[in-house]
Amino acid sequence: MENIITHINKEKNPLLIVKSLSVPLGDGGLNDISFTLNEGEHLLITGGSGSGKTTLAKVLSHRIFYKGSVEYNIHQPHIIFVEQHYYFKTLSNTNDFYYQQRYNSIDNNDALTVIEELLRIADDATKIELLLNQLQLNHRRNDSLLHLSSGEHKRFQLIKAFLQDADVFIFDTPFIGLDINSRKVLRDVINEKAKTSTIIVIADVEDAPLCITKVAELEAGKLKSFENINDFVSGHSLLTTHRSQFNGKIPFQKTDIEFDIAVRLENVSVAYGDKKILSGINWQIKQGEKWLLKGVNGAGKSTLISLITGDHPQAYANKVFLFDKKRGSGESIWDIKRKIGYVSPELHWYFDKTLSVYNTIASGFFDTIGVYKKLSEEEQSLVEEWLSFLNIKAKAQQQLHTISTSQQRLALLARALVKNPPLLILDEPCQGLDEQQVKDFVALVDDLCARSNKTLIYVSHYENEIPTCVKKVLLLERNSDNKIQHKQKETIIYELEHS
Repeated sequence: MENIITHINKEKNPLLIVKSLSVPLGDGGLNDISFTLNEGEHLLITGGSGSGKTTLAKVLSHRIFYKGSVEYNIHQPHIIFVEQHYYFKTLSNTNDFYYQQRYNSIDNNDALTVIEELLRIADDATKIELLLNQLQLNHRRNDSLLHLSSGEHKRFQLIKAFLQDADVFIFDTPFIGLDINSRKVLRDVINEKAKTSTIIVIADVEDAPLCITKVAELEAGKLKSFENINDFVSGHSLLTTHRSQFNGKIPFQKTDIEFDIAVRLENVSVAYGDKKILSGINWQIKQGEKWLLKGVNGAGKSTLISLITGDHPQAYANKVFLFDKKRGSGESIWDIKRKIGYVSPELHWYFDKTLSVYNTIASGFFDTIGVYKKLSEEEQSLVEEWLSFLNIKAKAQQQLHTISTSQQRLALLARALVKNPPLLILDEPCQGLDEQQVKDFVALVDDLCARSNKTLIYVSHYENEIPTCVKKVLLLERNSDNKIQHKQKETIIYELEHS
């Protein structure tokens, strides 16, 4: 990887000096961090799960208390911190959102539109138009914020940040959830900002913008290395594969659910008023088939999945067949959900993080946010086995929000798998996982599908995150009018090579 240095001062005056920085937060805390970032330099923060990346970013943006010193060589520096998830208030002045809220028409107008919110940040119409076009959100300008997909919310959050001028921009995993083209565009915009501002970004080295000159690698809350990016990339490419971070054999529970067709959609359409989200979708998934659901941010992937999981109210207005039965023919929502293991970024965002890690996993038996029934001995044993398998048994009684983001994702993955459902729907399941955890999880999915012939719907924008068992692709595309059309591929789109 080559890097560009956008505005280096030859004398290399220090811009940011960090000395003996410590934050006692358990996992994700920091211990005796020291480094100096000079003027004209831009920093990538990287590291494994729970290494303290987000904690460091929050300290550098003055968001949390710490011991030690963090000094900017700028008088009252203007720092913009872009978090992983975008939070906003509705017109009812609440931010107490609920899962799948955007699909319910009663709430459709209870939020500002994209353009209304942006005009609250800046009145420079030319700059707003430029960023809307650059980050490909112009077609959503008049839509309610509640309607945006997770990837679109990420892009909107970034537009809000870029509308402002700052001495330092700090981005917490800005590339997560973005499709390939959106990641490229974002890198270009960040590189442009680097000409006038200092950039600090949490990301994998593969996603690092070209402006990045320094890398701070964290491990268990300590600074493992601080070096030039070219030196880091050279060393990183020589690393050998680590052994799996998972422990022992996959916990397994037998199921006796029989069916021929897991999913059949016939001419399915979804619209909000005059706005069509999906139009004329036909899709059949036979037992044991493994599909990749693919499309750019905002193409309708999450909406399509919500019809299958029973979370979208318009499922009843469409011909949706699940496990050989037409939706609405007498089965309850719980009859459907007990056959489906599901995880998504949206579920993670709105999940009750005051639950213990143990109860988070256990709730998967009942498809609820919480545990309201006594677990059987077999169910208790399976939860214990998953805790051990994921190496988070010591955190079983901690509240979900107290563990690292990646460990939260692993707990929710275990929640989806604990009842061994015949259909797995894994929507961006590797978001928040570190490099080794991604490899381990992909191998886990391949192993699960091989052992029990599971039916799989998988969503990812990264090719290295797609299990080798996936052989078919449903591609959602937008036409020139930004309306959704679909192309169904009955053959393998590409062969995946796993190292």
